Amino acid sequence: MRLQRRRFSEPSDVRTIPHGRIDVVDLDDTVVGRMTYEPGWRWSIDVQPIAGTDTCQYHHLGVTLSGRLRAQMADGTELELGPGDVFEIPPGHDAWVIGDEPWVSVDFEAMRTYGRQGDARDERILATMVFTDIVDSTRSAREFGAARWRDLVGEHNRKASAAIDRHRGRLVKTTGDGVLAQFDGAERAVRGAAAIREAAHGLGLEIRAGVHTGEVELTADDVRGIAVHTAARIMAVAESGEILVSATVMDLLDGSGLTFEDAGIHELKGLHGARQLYRLEALEPSPK
Repeated sequence: MRLQRRRFSEPSDVRTIPHGRIDVVDLDDTVVGRMTYEPGWRWSIDVQPIAGTDTCQYHHLGVTLSGRLRAQMADGTELELGPGDVFEIPPGHDAWVIGDEPWVSVDFEAMRTYGRQGDARDERILATMVFTDIVDSTRSAREFGAARWRDLVGEHNRKASAAIDRHRGRLVKTTGDGVLAQFDGAERAVRGAAAIREAAHGLGLEIRAGVHTGEVELTADDVRGIAVHTAARIMAVAESGEILVSATVMDLLDGSGLTFEDAGIHELKGLHGARQLYRLEALEPSPK
């Protein structure tokens, strides 16, 4: 953390979308964006083809500078935003500009990858994948009731998305009672998984997580490949509160300040051969 400033007139990245523009500045690990949406802009028309999801899966936290926007959640709940309004919009929404004036806002939460155009072609890269799910979700849903459980899972997804973004990851998708996230580094992935676990614990929930590094195929709206399946299978053998990683991940974490213990050798369903797994025990603060 240090004293610094950036100007939107000199952005580090500019993302153009139909009927809109996003100017992005970086403050070390914090990414801030100024969104300018022209009259007629609507997420489900102008951004959905880029995102490839039915609704916007980003968590937005910011302030409206000018213009008006209406946000609508999947359950039909709506909120209108105007100049001076400080807003929070959870994942799972649509939004559109109201009136003849552009909507201009500053967003402090979702700007690391929001609105970024991907390569239209499928691409294979090396990535670290994190799979999580909420332990005993069926029982919890029954105990809490449908409405309360839906709100709790929504809050979990919002906090998970923020934790992923904070560790420079990308939320690929939510899975009903968990998330799939992609990171460009093994340490960031493990710390991101730990942050998700901490956020879930604050909601009275426990998660389990699996982490694996390998080559994946990026598509417009998903991530595919054996590495994704491996992370899912590692998660499936984890106990409540555990974060398990593969030997591949362990090889990349030397000097990271993360402490692991031997979690044994496991046969992972659908994968050939036994795999050595390791359990996260402790993590030192990440270096600034």
